[in-house]
Amino acid sequence: MSIRKRLILSNIAMIVIPIISFILIEILLGVFYYKVFVPKFNDHPPHSFYFFRFGIIVPIFAITNGVLSYFVSRSILRPVKNLSNAAKQISEGNLNFEVKPINNDELGQLAISFELMRKNLKESAEIQKKYEENRKELIANISHDLKTPITSIKGYIEGIKDGVANTPEKMDRYIETIYLKTLDMDQLINELFLYSKLDLKRVPFHFEEVNIHDYLVDRIEELKFDLEPINVSITYRENVDRENSIVLIDREQFKRVMTNIIQNSLKYMDKDEKQITIKLIDDKEKIKIKFHDNGKGISKEALPFIFDRFYRADPSRNLSTGGTGLGLAIAKRIIEEHGGEVWAESQIGEYTNIFLSLNKKSLLKVTK
Repeated sequence: MSIRKRLILSNIAMIVIPIISFILIEILLGVFYYKVFVPKFNDHPPHSFYFFRFGIIVPIFAITNGVLSYFVSRSILRPVKNLSNAAKQISEGNLNFEVKPINNDELGQLAISFELMRKNLKESAEIQKKYEENRKELIANISHDLKTPITSIKGYIEGIKDGVANTPEKMDRYIETIYLKTLDMDQLINELFLYSKLDLKRVPFHFEEVNIHDYLVDRIEELKFDLEPINVSITYRENVDRENSIVLIDREQFKRVMTNIIQNSLKYMDKDEKQITIKLIDDKEKIKIKFHDNGKGISKEALPFIFDRFYRADPSRNLSTGGTGLGLAIAKRIIEEHGGEVWAESQIGEYTNIFLSLNKKSLLKVTK
């Protein structure tokens, strides 16, 4: 019952109950005076009758008013006290409680709104905490990955200053090493900058209708020139209706996705015959692209995290395999901007499969 109805009914009851009580008392007094004691009033009751009747009706009014006021105020003050306590806990930063509505009235609705606000604040606080942890982890990872080449550059420069590079061959080797380390730093900074822009949704995408089969054929022909000199074979297979393979993509950004996935595969190739297979699969409303390699695989423990930024399966973050730990994270962000999904499967010592899933053109709702 709403507070308004409760107050109206209590005010009506404060009038009706005393009136009914007064009528009943009149009847009882009549019976008491006229039937039990059979008094002699000489047609008029004594003054004590009037005083007694007045003395009864006043307490009835007072008791009725007091009882109704108590219960009505209690039904209002209890929820108010509950909400006041909730507001105090929220102001103190305690969000681990539940605001339960006591009554199904305006204050009950307010309690429900308080509970929704508490949940939203708690969720925001948890997200903020996660962002803070990610920020600290990001700074730690950047510091580590920048410190390693900087330390190496510093060591080689000190060697040059101290005359250790005392031959032209040593000098050339030192300078070449310094140059390669600066390239590593430049790549890290560029990829970090790109990832940050993707995270903030500040990378412009230029989507266009593309036949993904034709796109992959052309792209794989380009990749063969880069992979054949390092003895890596790349093959393409398709299981699609070529006329029904139109997707909406940004050509350059999708090229970056493929490059990052293939570079990640190359880092962990451990077979004599290194193979990469790209397969196009028709999956009803979607088009799937499967990247298969015969590398050393990824452990089940590491597999869920390979698309996280700066993640490397090697906890020591050894740079001997190259890379920044951002390649797959960038690929995932770009595919998500295309409205698609990315995931991986792997078997230690045998293979790794990375899948991309894109909506066909008729189902795409990409915001340009």
